[in-house]
Amino acid sequence: MPLYAATIFLSAFLLFQVQPLIAKFILPWFGGSAAVWSAALLFFQLLLLAGYLYAHCIIHYLKPAQQFWTHGSLLIASLATLPIIPSAAWKPSGAGDPTLRILLLLGATVGLPYALLSATSPLLQAWYLRAHEGAIPYRLFALSNFGSMLALLSYPFVIEPRLALSRQALIWSVAYGGFAVVCLIVAWRSRVGAQPTEPSTAGPASPPGLSQRMLWIGLSACASILLLAVTSHLTQNVAPIPLLWVAPLSLYLLSFILCFESDRFYNRAIFLPLLVLSRRIRAMPMLQDSFPHSAQRSSYVAWSATVSLRAGGPILDI
Repeated sequence: MPLYAATIFLSAFLLFQVQPLIAKFILPWFGGSAAVWSAALLFFQLLLLAGYLYAHCIIHYLKPAQQFWTHGSLLIASLATLPIIPSAAWKPSGAGDPTLRILLLLGATVGLPYALLSATSPLLQAWYLRAHEGAIPYRLFALSNFGSMLALLSYPFVIEPRLALSRQALIWSVAYGGFAVVCLIVAWRSRVGAQPTEPSTAGPASPPGLSQRMLWIGLSACASILLLAVTSHLTQNVAPIPLLWVAPLSLYLLSFILCFESDRFYNRAIFLPLLVLSRRIRAMPMLQDSFPHSAQRSSYVAWSATVSLRAGGPILDI
């Protein structure tokens, strides 16, 4: 498990270090507006989902050896995109909506590495579960979110003040190369160590129905939509600075850490009343002009934590 844990932690750390890093690169090019932060966050959320979809597909539709060759080939191909320094050719030449150009720039600069980093946590959880039948891999999911939150919080206070952007990009690129090597080792061991499992005498559990799956997706989407809404509100009405983008995302990740590290942290008798209270707090801006941001943050944590638990957590349908 230590190798799985180290790979997942490193992938999560790099995944969320690159978000403010690359956004800082392109912010001066597009005028520093809130639209730049919103477009960047939209890109990263969509690519995160694409990474999860990729992990789901290769786990379900490819054999263990094919998984190794597919994922290994993509890891090696992603090294060709390094270092992750945006080309000056992407600078806008005129006025207009910059959203499409920002999405294309991010995709060309960091798209493949980011997608592979996104797929690491669910993919390695599945490999770990295959190699250790009966194990519960959700603590790896909590570790992944801890690495992500550590990356986000360390960037504005440790990384950004001490290193120039070009140096940050080079260090990140070297660290990504190290991640690719470690991930290839884990993939190789998974390919070699995979063994057919004995059929269970109790019979397979019945899969959830379509309505149950749609409920899980809808509840999970609520937290993501609220994350985008809060970030957009802060960058438009306060200031488009990295710290205001990092703060709600860190709280979002904290809710996952609390929910999946241990079942001791979640008590429905506490969180469901907080959910009701958060709905009341969220309605207050419609009744008054001023609204304390601390109350918004408390509401957000309660909502995302409750939605996460009600959605049943990450689905590892192997």
